[in-house]
Amino acid sequence: MTKRTVIFDLDGTLADTSGDLIAAANACFRGLGHGDLLDPVADAATAFRGGRAMLRLGFARLGGGGEAAVDREFPNLLAAYEADIDRHTMLYPGCADAVERLRVAGYAIGICTNKPEALAEILMTRLGVRDMFASLVGADTLPTRKPDPAPYVAAVERAGGTVARSVLIGDTETDRNTSRAVGVPSVLVTFGPDGRGVEALAPEALLDHYDELDLVVSRLIG
Repeated sequence: MTKRTVIFDLDGTLADTSGDLIAAANACFRGLGHGDLLDPVADAATAFRGGRAMLRLGFARLGGGGEAAVDREFPNLLAAYEADIDRHTMLYPGCADAVERLRVAGYAIGICTNKPEALAEILMTRLGVRDMFASLVGADTLPTRKPDPAPYVAAVERAGGTVARSVLIGDTETDRNTSRAVGVPSVLVTFGPDGRGVEALAPEALLDHYDELDLVVSRLIG
């Protein structure tokens, strides 16, 4: 029997993690004597593209540092982030209630994120919602990461679901490309830093608020 499955991205989809991510990057730059180079509001979109993207942006503002500088500081960023992972981070409004409604309705629920698995586990536990998700596949769970299809497939299977009747809820081009690679529909949220700009990625649906999730998912996978 096929089981309907909903897989969520984490950063920018389930939770606004940008403030803590930016803070971790700025901690690296302060450690190098440069002060805070990134702005938690203006640079939020870069935060959702990962730690290396934030470091590249900061070093670019210094006139460049190359990938060697990014590689050198990346472990420091991860350590700073883990040490203060949930100071500013919040689930988006209605998120927890929407996920619980899907669970009660019999959907399999999981997470597929490009955040390192251990950090994702810590964050979801600190936010008090880890038990709501039957699977969690991170950037380093498998040899590949999104948009490669393997992590998504693993997230579905580990949740006890069926890929052919699944949907990916995300917020970036990476999520859209993942859904295309797997051959499943994608729903992109419009409450992230890109707003309704994600419409240009031509997802199967847009999500303006988690109150609408049930109807959107039902329309796409039943």
